[in-house]
This record gives sequence, structure tokens and C-alpha cells, in this order.
Amino acid sequence: MVGVRTSTWYTEFAELEARGVSPAYERLSHAVARDDEILALLDTLPEPKRQPNLLFGAVRLLGGPVLDPDAFHRFVVANWAALAEQMRARATQTNEAGRCALLLPVLAALPQPLALLEVGCSAGLNLYPDRYAYRYGEHRIGSGAPVLECAATGVQPPSALPQVVWRAGLDLNPLDVTDPADLAWLDALIWPEHDHRRARLRAAAAVVAADPPQLRRGDLVDDLRALAAEAPTDATLVVFHTAVLYLVPPAGRAAFTAVVRTLPGHWISLEAPEVLDFDVPGTWPQPGVRHLLALDGKPLAWAGAHGQSMVWFG
Repeated sequence: MVGVRTSTWYTEFAELEARGVSPAYERLSHAVARDDEILALLDTLPEPKRQPNLLFGAVRLLGGPVLDPDAFHRFVVANWAALAEQMRARATQTNEAGRCALLLPVLAALPQPLALLEVGCSAGLNLYPDRYAYRYGEHRIGSGAPVLECAATGVQPPSALPQVVWRAGLDLNPLDVTDPADLAWLDALIWPEHDHRRARLRAAAAVVAADPPQLRRGDLVDDLRALAAEAPTDATLVVFHTAVLYLVPPAGRAAFTAVVRTLPGHWISLEAPEVLDFDVPGTWPQPGVRHLLALDGKPLAWAGAHGQSMVWFG
């Protein structure tokens, strides 16, 4: 039957990712899951290119509607050739600076100073946790912009920002925040109702543009070790990734895990629980909070995909 696996993907996205976070994308995902014509079109693409965020982002990039499922259907069918071209060429490189609010308690607790290496870095916005400001309830840290707000449960927010002396990123297709086309794609990947994230993207992009990091085009397995070797030896190396490994086949995930465990320093991951084979205590506490924050393979907290909240274990 055409579209069965794709239909399930969109249903699960609606129920597990969009519910309680984006009513528009929840509604749209359910509509696509029942739309045989769009499912048939999606099934002409390689499986990794059929994902909801990629389709919705491509529609937004081309100026299409995402609030009305009927208008969305008409746009996708009428503009499928252009959409398919974008989806084949692009990846979901959501570069959400808000995730730094999830990383901060872990980074601040490590031996300072830090050398940060982000795998799947996109445009490198998450390489600047020391430049942003944070608000955890009434607790505020830092004086920069943007201000990243996070509802944190079960963890004491840090009292100081980490000291970062080296920052580098690895990506198959690094993006440049000073390139209008790259910035437009990052904007298109932000969900419709999330105007605060659009403002945050631009503020974080200004930070990156003022002091560009070293972003290396390369593979997360084949090229990780060489880039890590460039980090200063008198700093704590921290290799991290946020919502990246779900795009990598299982064999590639296993190979990456094998490499990163041999590197000096520490490894921070923020991924959906099914992506890495960790021993997870319980299930996610609420809709939209179903990513797992872990240090060196040990789960620490459930976290919102965009950095909006986290619930620490025990």
C-alpha cells in the first residue's frame, strides 16, 4: 500500500512532536497522513527526504501556506517539482539557539575552559553558549542577546557562564548566517506560531556573524577525529550534537558512538530516546518534551526539542 510508512511518520510527528507545541503542524501532519495524493508524491523521494519538517520547511521557503491543510494540499500538488528539488537538495538543519539553555548546566559543571566541537552544526549557533543570556524562572545568567528562557525542573541553574576558548563545527553542508539564502532556510524551518524563535534566530545569527566559528564540511564519523585533534590540549574537549543522529542510519550512529567514546574530554547528546540505545528511566513527562539530554552516554534529563523546558532525573 502506497504511503503506509510515510503516513505513520506524519501521524507520529503530529502526536509526539507537534502536539502541544504547534497546533498548525499537528493539524497539517494529520492531514498529510490521510492524503493519498501527497503521500504518493512523497514516496517518490528517498525515505530520509520524506520527513515532515523538510516538507513543511520547503513549502514555507517557497511561500506556500501551512495554516490551511486544503490550501497546503493544492500548493504541494501544483508545485511538486520545485518542492521535490528543494527537498532533495536540503536537510532539516534547524539551528535552534534555545537548546543552549539545555546544554548550559552540563557545560558549566565541566572543568573549564572548554573547547566545543558540534557535530551537525548547521550554522553554528549552538557554539556560543557563553555569549547568550539565560532565564530559568526567576534566575537569570549573562547579559548578552538573545535571552534564552527555559523551564528547568530538578536542576540548579548554573551561577556563571562557561569559558569557551575554541569552537568548531562539523557538518555535511555548513550554513552561513551572512548568506541570505541560508538564513532564509533556517527561518523556514521554524514552526509557524514560533515568532519568538524567529527573533531569537536573528539575534543569535548576529552573534555568530560578528565572530564566525570554524565550520568544517565533513562526515561525523570519517572526519570527527581529525577535527577534534585541532582542539587546544589545555582545554576540556566537549563533542556535542542536538537532534542530529535521527538523520543518520543505525550503522552510522553506532560508528559515530564508537569514535566519540575514544576521544578525550566529554560527549553531550540531545536526541530522541529511540536514536541512542541508552537506559532511559521512564517516559517523557509531557508533550513536546521527549528529547533526552545525556553526558557521556548517561541520561540526565528529558528536554524540549527547542530548549523550552527540561526535567532532570532523580
